[in-house]
Amino acid sequence: MKLIILDRDGVINHDSDQFIKSPEEWKPIRGSLEAIARLNQWGYRVIVATNQSGVGRGLFDMDTLNAINEKMIKAVAQAGGRIDAVFCCTHTGADQCTCRKPEPGMIHEIAARYNVSLAGVPAVGDSLRDLLAAAAAGAQPMLVLTGKGLKTADDPALPIGTLIFPDLAAVAAHITT
Repeated sequence: MKLIILDRDGVINHDSDQFIKSPEEWKPIRGSLEAIARLNQWGYRVIVATNQSGVGRGLFDMDTLNAINEKMIKAVAQAGGRIDAVFCCTHTGADQCTCRKPEPGMIHEIAARYNVSLAGVPAVGDSLRDLLAAAAAGAQPMLVLTGKGLKTADDPALPIGTLIFPDLAAVAAHITT
């Protein structure tokens, strides 16, 4: 089985320092929906792994988070693609859980659910915590320069071997050619 793990905010949709708190605030990055469709056409299962501490902070509730994710799933479907699953950590940093990126727990949970080895599995993010979680889990970290990506690219803690792309469309093109 071919699997790819994507962060949500800053990779698929535009990010906000104030959090994406409603379906109306969720806006796709140009080319990201079509990139997911292309990955599906090449046989990839697309899994989203996202920290959503806005729930833990009380900025929005689970119903709202589900509505945001449903909007994303429908938008991807309208572009001819599919998201196979969405994994979310709703804890805050103070909770010190093992599923909140940069901890690899959420990525390990995906591997267990799909019964796959993470070796070589692309894990795409725009922040250092996405890439650290991927590397710690044994996946292939891929940085996109959308969202927080430009800032992240200059971080000296960037995992060795991280591949860097302008956006999700460039990742999809690289993987499927």
